[in-house]
Amino acid sequence: MKQYYSYEDFKRDVNSLIKVVKPFEAQAIIGIARGGLTISHCMAEGLDIREVQTIRTELYDKEQKRSAITIFDNCEFCHVSKVLVVDDIADSGETLQEVMRYLKEKYPEIEFVSATLFYKKTSIYKPHFWIHEADAWIEFFWEKDFI
Repeated sequence: MKQYYSYEDFKRDVNSLIKVVKPFEAQAIIGIARGGLTISHCMAEGLDIREVQTIRTELYDKEQKRSAITIFDNCEFCHVSKVLVVDDIADSGETLQEVMRYLKEKYPEIEFVSATLFYKKTSIYKPHFWIHEADAWIEFFWEKDFI
């Protein structure tokens, strides 16, 4: 089963996610490319955070899953102690689990929390914050509307 996720749903849910994560008082945001990029930009605007960075991961070659995840990181943090890591969905949870482990090891002095729009109970990683539990395959507007 597939579920289309529209821009209007996205706008409503990102505003809800902003309210939920605001008490954390993040000083920077990391968007996990590609699913977290649109969200990280919008959340940075809503939270008035200027420092937005990205991490890119590769776990699949088209539809073929790799044996290990590859993480590409050019993040640099100065005077930052709290960072919000965002992605669109915790589906299998492998990407978020590895990214969070990697960040905590590389930057042990920084507190990282994760936020997603969707979380599946079957995920091996549970984000700190999420808006919806999903049981269907989510087709995000940015994956469908620009083809």
